Amino acid sequence: MSNTTTETKRQGSRKVAAILAGGLVLGVGTMATLASWNDSEYANATFTAGYFNLEGAVDASQASFSQHSTSGAAGALSFTAPFNNLTPTDVVAAPYALRLAAGTTNNAQVNLVASTNTGTVTNLTYEVVKTATAGCTTSTTGTTVVPAGTAISSVTGASSFTLAMGSPTTTAGAPAYLCFKVTAGSGLAQSQTGSVTWQFQAVSQ
Repeated sequence: MSNTTTETKRQGSRKVAAILAGGLVLGVGTMATLASWNDSEYANATFTAGYFNLEGAVDASQASFSQHSTSGAAGALSFTAPFNNLTPTDVVAAPYALRLAAGTTNNAQVNLVASTNTGTVTNLTYEVVKTATAGCTTSTTGTTVVPAGTAISSVTGASSFTLAMGSPTTTAGAPAYLCFKVTAGSGLAQSQTGSVTWQFQAVSQ
């Protein structure tokens, strides 16, 4: 056999060996990938909104609370006599109370935001006071919410007050006792009649 033939065979053998070696290297790399470890960690959260509900009482004891959430469902205030037979300088009073209903999860700031009327309510003024306990008469005094002499169709000068949620929140909050007092002016027209609707708005704190 010639030296050329022998050398050619040797070169071929080296190529085969190199290819096999390359295959072995590839095989080792694949095995390393398959043997890698991995792990996962997850995080989760649930979000729930709170609850906020204002309710009012128009009964004399200021204790029977219910919902009056629209002007059409406004609670009827019970004014003292002679609310339906007024003469100049007469003063009449009506109790009202507000509280945060059971389940409410935030305290509130309350504002008297509107006073709307139908019919004729000229020469009538009013005031609202906040008292520490239930009870409302024409002589009731307390913290001023609406100053005396305010036109009955106005809320100018009204002050805000706060309401606390119940503790625990499964109970209703402590009520704010209010007393409305309406005064007939000296220019009150005979036979005039009209109605007024007040809107209180609570904003969560």
